[in-house]
Amino acid sequence: MKIHTGEKPHTCDQCGKSFTQKGNLKEHLKIHTVKKLHTCDLCGKSFTLKEQLTRHIEIHTEERPYKCDQCGRSFIYKERLQDHMKVHNGEKLHTCDQCGKSFSLKSTLNRHKKIHTGEKPHKCDQCGKSFAILSKLMYHVKIHTGEKPHKCKQCGKSFTILSKLMYHMKIHTEEKPTCDQCGKSFAQKGGLKDHMKIHTGERPYKCDKCEKSFIYKQSLQDHMKVHSGEKPHTCDQCGKSFTLKNLLNGHKKIHTGEKPHKCEQCGKSFTVISKLMYHMKIHTGEKPHTCDQCGKSFTLKGVLKDHMKIHTGEKPHTCDQCGKSFTRKGGLKEHMKIHTGEKPYTCNQCGKSFRFTCSFQVHLRSHSGEKPFNCNQCSKKFPSAASLKKHMNVHSEGKSYVCWCGKGFSWPNGLKVHQKKHSGEKNHVFFVCGKNYFTEGLLKDHMKIHTGKKPHTCYQCRKSFRSVRALKLHLCSHSGDRPENTYLCESSVKDMKN
Repeated sequence: MKIHTGEKPHTCDQCGKSFTQKGNLKEHLKIHTVKKLHTCDLCGKSFTLKEQLTRHIEIHTEERPYKCDQCGRSFIYKERLQDHMKVHNGEKLHTCDQCGKSFSLKSTLNRHKKIHTGEKPHKCDQCGKSFAILSKLMYHVKIHTGEKPHKCKQCGKSFTILSKLMYHMKIHTEEKPTCDQCGKSFAQKGGLKDHMKIHTGERPYKCDKCEKSFIYKQSLQDHMKVHSGEKPHTCDQCGKSFTLKNLLNGHKKIHTGEKPHKCEQCGKSFTVISKLMYHMKIHTGEKPHTCDQCGKSFTLKGVLKDHMKIHTGEKPHTCDQCGKSFTRKGGLKEHMKIHTGEKPYTCNQCGKSFRFTCSFQVHLRSHSGEKPFNCNQCSKKFPSAASLKKHMNVHSEGKSYVCWCGKGFSWPNGLKVHQKKHSGEKNHVFFVCGKNYFTEGLLKDHMKIHTGKKPHTCYQCRKSFRSVRALKLHLCSHSGDRPENTYLCESSVKDMKN
């Protein structure tokens, strides 16, 4: 009756393990008291009984005589096959009394219950990490020792646990199940089954908080950490935490400067292989993801997904301080720096700081002289894609953006600012004196009157000015050109600098 009630009155006073019968406890006590006379000469493990050693040796022979007639999986022990058969017949007799989840084996239920209790009795004495079950601790300890006792006889590759070796052996011994759509092969049928979801678009694992769907169960479990805020993996150098261990490993390369993934075409190196794969599409020109509304193509599916929000007008990410909305979460994150005043990117040559990494990268080119963006019509070079795009309007016929008054502009922002002069709109107000301006740039120039700041200095006479335009007009006095010919002055100044 104790089997049904779950009562285990006989407890070991050395390790705390309990038993339903006194005889079982008596046999168990031999582990603590009896010498282990029978030692395996292959791995050094010792046993109290000879039959235990005989059973253990079967692990080293890799002989698996008990085979499942439904899926072909093999086992060392008969009782393991019997347990496995419950997977096929759907038998789950052991149910958790807290969450209702059912299991084929009682041992699996016992392990599961530790999730509810939070019990992790097995602790690593090297790093302090704790585990719910002993086998996971034993596997973890091998990380510290570097031990990989299970070696493949065909290719020499070694593994920490036997199950990984057995999975690996299928590469050598079995015909790989192959995808009939893309030709990719897998060691197991389950791997092919999961892979097929990529082609069918099936995403069976759905998040009940944000309705995002995933192909794999593990991907959903990783995603749930975003909602829980759980970031268990912390960098020991800067303290930054991550939801996944592979993200932490990628981050650590920032500190070491390690960039093991190198492009064979241009020599550029990357910390993670995914970034190299993305970079390679620049050389191939591959843009497989096309917008069905405007025909624009993209290298990444995620970028296409963000682009589609332009057509739908969807801007789900809203700033709680000014109400401005963004299509991407990253866009909101970057915008928040305007409110916080955060400028995390500082130039180590001149000390100037920047809010955005793209602005910082363009600025660094002003010191290095690098101009990677070339005009394909006149071979002129530029430090940024934006400056090249602006330059291309010089080659285009006429001025694409024309005001109703007849004045034309090469780029849309010029037309937008110009139209404010017709409407009289001056929405940039300085709170100190109340003066209004058409553009933010004019407002910033005005603010320098109050602060007395003159950041633009003539490199010849060291005279300083509040605005770039004032400096340009001043430079004409050195070049000998008339002030009204400002654009001619600029070319003269460039010659003087050279």
